Amino acid sequence: MDARLMAFERLLNIMDDLREKCPWDKKQTFETLRPLTIEECYELADAITNKNMKEIQGEIGDLFLHLVFYSKLGEEQHAFDVTSVLNAICEKLIHRHPHIYGDIEVQNEEEVKANWEKLKLKEGKNSVLEGVPQSLPAMVKATRIQEKVKGIGFDWENSTQVFEKVKEEIQELQIEVESNSPHIEEEFGDVLFSLINYARFIHVNPENALAKTNQKFINRFQWMEQKIKEDQRTIENMNLSEMDAYWNLAKVALKDTAQ
Repeated sequence: MDARLMAFERLLNIMDDLREKCPWDKKQTFETLRPLTIEECYELADAITNKNMKEIQGEIGDLFLHLVFYSKLGEEQHAFDVTSVLNAICEKLIHRHPHIYGDIEVQNEEEVKANWEKLKLKEGKNSVLEGVPQSLPAMVKATRIQEKVKGIGFDWENSTQVFEKVKEEIQELQIEVESNSPHIEEEFGDVLFSLINYARFIHVNPENALAKTNQKFINRFQWMEQKIKEDQRTIENMNLSEMDAYWNLAKVALKDTAQ
């Protein structure tokens, strides 16, 4: 037997054992697993950001376990099982890749995405945006919204147009702030949405970019805190200009490590 199939069968058998014999596993439901699965996804995201291949491997394993667990729950409720789950995704992938399994020709990945969205509409979806999860974090959700409408041709022509839109939205926000308008939050959201749109045009993933900037700030601030302690000072008793001096030292010290 193929080593991949043997490994998957082993996981399925272990899941059967756990569901039958482990007090904790026996009590789990779709609802109790849901927050744990979300946490596992974030742990995988952290491992990918850190480029730690060993951690990535481990977190993928944890997610595999969760998916097998959900399939086991579905089997117990006579709703679905791992076989029907896997067959369904195989059929969907074949149907949505006519350029591989059919006679459709595509020139690039953008045409693949466009065909994907059009096929989903033919499958009975009422809206191109129907598949965007409501509970996605706002930045990820904005990215997915923009990618999906692009798939049916609703998009800017070039990055220059988008950057002009960013500047326009920033000006509108400034006007609302200066007038202490009740629409400040709305305009701020428009700025973020346009920036995420621009990120797409310059091939930057905004979620990854912000995650890296967050980590860079953490690294610099913690370096600054440690340096202040080494100098036998306390950050609580320093003024902003003094802290800025240490911050600049941190930027220089961590520059070569891309932090």
